[in-house]
Amino acid sequence: MTSTLLKFPRLNAPKVHRLSNGLTILAEQIPVEAVNLSLWSKVGSAVETDTINGMAHFLEHMVFKGTQRLVAGEFERRVEERGGVTNAATSQDYTYYYITTAPKDFADLAPLQVDVVINPTIADDAFERERLVVLEEIRRSEDNPRRRSFRRAMELAYENLPYRRPVLGPESIISQLKPQQMRDFHNHWYQPDAITAVAVGNLPEEELIDILKQGFEDVFSRKEIHLPQSTNYNSDGLIGSKKLDSEKPFTEIIRQEFIDENLQQARLMMLWRVPGLNQLELTFALDVLAGVLGQGLTSRLVRDLREEQGLVSYISASNMTNKWQGTFYISAHCSVENLPLVEAAIVKHIARLSQETIQESEIARVRKRVANRFIFANEKPSDRAGLYGYYQTLLDNLEVAFDYPNYIQAQETNDLMEAAQKYLSPEAYGVISLKPAV
Repeated sequence: MTSTLLKFPRLNAPKVHRLSNGLTILAEQIPVEAVNLSLWSKVGSAVETDTINGMAHFLEHMVFKGTQRLVAGEFERRVEERGGVTNAATSQDYTYYYITTAPKDFADLAPLQVDVVINPTIADDAFERERLVVLEEIRRSEDNPRRRSFRRAMELAYENLPYRRPVLGPESIISQLKPQQMRDFHNHWYQPDAITAVAVGNLPEEELIDILKQGFEDVFSRKEIHLPQSTNYNSDGLIGSKKLDSEKPFTEIIRQEFIDENLQQARLMMLWRVPGLNQLELTFALDVLAGVLGQGLTSRLVRDLREEQGLVSYISASNMTNKWQGTFYISAHCSVENLPLVEAAIVKHIARLSQETIQESEIARVRKRVANRFIFANEKPSDRAGLYGYYQTLLDNLEVAFDYPNYIQAQETNDLMEAAQKYLSPEAYGVISLKPAV
């Protein structure tokens, strides 16, 4: 790149402390009267085999169903009676659990969260009750047109990588899972070197670290099963014994059409296979291109197809980056008769990206929005903890957590055109049309 990075105010760097067992603790004091603790694990649906698809998400539910020290529901009750909040989420590449508490309550509540994540009992009766909850969540997901559409797009984007599978798993698999399978899964994956603990809030950093260090040492000393193998699959591209290779770009237009009787309008999804977080430096230009094309009222696709031509009621573009593979994704809602016109218009805009100079004013708009969003999204302890946990878990590197706006600021027209030429072909892409029933 020919430009010099323009320096944005850097976030205060958290203190990094690694335990002898490989677990990473990140701590930062900020003047907000709350403390967030987020426990991140390098365990998402991507580490599952096809026969247990959905296990990581199901386990997220079961973590809250009791330990040897805490009966089911006691953890949430003790957090909520002090005005705190707790929740969790599972993705393809990670699972995280969090609490937000008052600073005065952190020393009491943080060890409880560590206990539920590291030492869940996964009792048979609780497993069967929670299975029904998870199955209902899967059914609700299947009833959601947006989620159905996205699932079909991911199945087209990923032919071999596990990102093609739903995080929740299919009903047929979840209904057959056994409690012992989950205990084995937890014991295998929830090892210290796969976990990052992030504490951000108004307590001294050394105090935050000491509380977590003591909590983890106590919990791991009581953990019944210790497996010796490392679970850091991110370092060598392995999940189990399977090597993960990026999907090859499309070499032609791959077209799929579906009828979805719950839709009111047709939906069009176009996608390209692009680099993931394991090739981080290649993702920044694509982030900017997504902003130029389809983020905000003045972006090209929104202005042209929605505001000027009226061909769509909704359109957006995004560059989605999983660990091992990314997807450049354009989604539009329109009438059935406009589907060919919308696709042709999008293809024309894609071709322009690699053929015509992108105006500096367009790039500046994206830079400004990214910078502002980055600052606004890091004011709360939970925001900071999420930012640090995400990058430490997926990349084992916090630098991009601090400098992302600078990387975006450095993108110039030539960088964007090169990325478009390399990854966004107007002649080779995946496209899915979803039509309402007549």
